[in-house]
Amino acid sequence: MITLKHNHVAIAALFACSAVAAVANGQPTNSAPNPYNTIEGWAKMPEGRAWGSTSAVDIDKDGVSIWVAERCAANSCLNSDLDPIMKFDSTGKMVASFGRGMFIFPHGIHVDRDGNIWVTDGQDNLPRAGRGGAAAPPPPAKVIGHQIYKFSPKGELLMTLGKAGGAKGEDFFFQPNDVITTPKGEIIVVEGHSSSDSANARIIKFDKNGKLLKTWGVKKGTGVGEFDQPHALAIDSKGRLFVADRGNDRLLIYDADMKLLDTWLQFSRISGLFIDRNDMLYAADSESGWVNPAHGAWTRGIRIGSVKDGKVIAFIPDPATVRPANATSSAEGVAVDARGNIYGAEVGQKALKRYVKQ
Repeated sequence: MITLKHNHVAIAALFACSAVAAVANGQPTNSAPNPYNTIEGWAKMPEGRAWGSTSAVDIDKDGVSIWVAERCAANSCLNSDLDPIMKFDSTGKMVASFGRGMFIFPHGIHVDRDGNIWVTDGQDNLPRAGRGGAAAPPPPAKVIGHQIYKFSPKGELLMTLGKAGGAKGEDFFFQPNDVITTPKGEIIVVEGHSSSDSANARIIKFDKNGKLLKTWGVKKGTGVGEFDQPHALAIDSKGRLFVADRGNDRLLIYDADMKLLDTWLQFSRISGLFIDRNDMLYAADSESGWVNPAHGAWTRGIRIGSVKDGKVIAFIPDPATVRPANATSSAEGVAVDARGNIYGAEVGQKALKRYVKQ
């Protein structure tokens, strides 16, 4: 197993270049047209199995099959014997599944250029102290969580990053949100799923073998080199890295050397990112409105625009107008197949929706 090692680099040196002026002025971009029809129930679960919450969806190497990591008919796979990682063919038929007993909270998924599947686990199965300061129960026989796994398309475990159960600090993952691989095979991870003052909020880069290269970010913040819930990743045809800094309601754009190039606000409070082969960017906002009153004027949904100019040209709005009991709504994860069909992975609704151009 490969685990993180201490490799702190001064933030000031890593972010010598400040952000370029934002493309947008922060005003809501809610008015772009919606040229898509919504298809519900496209992906067929095995008989007797219901969808769990999911934020993880990506496209297979074939361009048309879909990989999903979901949370076992609930919002957690704790004590579940279900396979959380599933592959659906272009007709919505499940053709593969694996990963049972390995995950608590599948969160991010990435299919690399060789067709391997990477999945992050954002929680653990360690017991917590009881109310009133009561001692925590003993740990389970098998501790899992806060790790990143690389699988072959057949479900063979090829690599593990992080220590089971995780820990805050320099040495381990805590709440890893997403993972992506660069054209060179380098591995980039964003972690930190909380906006508390003590939360991890980092970008971490490894070589293709899992050796730690650099880390960016030490604590939650709003400045250059600081993050708040960095939640999703995407890479465009130029090799630029796009980071959804969700808690700061911004999209950060870096070059291959992690030099900050630009900061965009027009794609709202982004939970999920995808850039297709035509350099069109799809940004899923699942937390504006009632979930985040400070961003209440923005409508939840999937915003679409070119990475060349950043203009939002299409918008699939969240149809929910009444706050659900589970608070979050609309797609949190997003992916687009080679035919231009969009897939939205939903936590609140426990669903995978398909959007087809009219």
